[in-house]
Amino acid sequence: MDLALLRTFVTVHRAGSFTRAAALLGLSQPAVTGQIRTLETQLGRPLFLRLARGVRPTTTGEELAHKIAPHVDALLEITEAGIDEEGTPHRTLHLAGPPEFTGLRALPALTPLIAQGLTVRVAHGTSDELFESLSAGHHDLAITTARPRGRLLTATPLCDEEHVLVAAPRWAARLGGPAVVRDKGVRALAHLPVVEVHETLPLVTRYWAAVFDTEPVASGSVVVPDLRTVLSCVIAGAGIGVLPRYLCEDALDTGELVALLDPPVPPLRTYFLVVRTGTLAHPHLARAHEWLLRAAVSW
Repeated sequence: MDLALLRTFVTVHRAGSFTRAAALLGLSQPAVTGQIRTLETQLGRPLFLRLARGVRPTTTGEELAHKIAPHVDALLEITEAGIDEEGTPHRTLHLAGPPEFTGLRALPALTPLIAQGLTVRVAHGTSDELFESLSAGHHDLAITTARPRGRLLTATPLCDEEHVLVAAPRWAARLGGPAVVRDKGVRALAHLPVVEVHETLPLVTRYWAAVFDTEPVASGSVVVPDLRTVLSCVIAGAGIGVLPRYLCEDALDTGELVALLDPPVPPLRTYFLVVRTGTLAHPHLARAHEWLLRAAVSW
């Protein structure tokens, strides 16, 4: 049986759509439809139910995908490895993720591969935006703070990030120090200005829910969509903020910032490495995936 037909079938099964599968394969939609019809004719059974939006595998289609998908991925991996060994001069990794995390952690971790000839193009966006663009084939690998749904994307936990409630020393002194925050809780923080990345106060809201079991009542005094700028504003005394420890650790060590609370169980947020299912058959993508997982052990 033709490997190209099986690859198209597996891609449609994962994408849930002829249109999306066509974009991922670099084919026209009629070509994908024709290949699926050819495979259905060869097998003598329908593989997908055509719906108003997309397709759904039949029982036969589900069973076939379960049996052949790992083997198709393995054959593609062998093929891609052969191409790579023949000396493809450059492979480009299209990486997407939060700007601070990709800039301060992911890209430095990939530097050895870049030195070996890997080229990298980086984009940013929310988790939902990254899922959509990754599914459409615009990116190869995404770092997200949410786990995707469905078969098309595969997520691997990368690392956990600890969040810290911080302020400049003068704000900490005005409050009376971390002991006051520990004793009074949100009452001690109720009227302080807040620096955040969005009007909805996502980091502060998550911290308040996890530590104080309540919602913040304040609105953002400064809202800027970059955690590095939030860090600068908090250091300058614009207000309190919630930041990832890796981002503010140096400022805590030098005394530019003070942690206002040290909860017994600090709030954590998990990062995921997300790829389109089956694409780790591409050696340059598999290597980048492996290097990031390896580096994350020390994060």
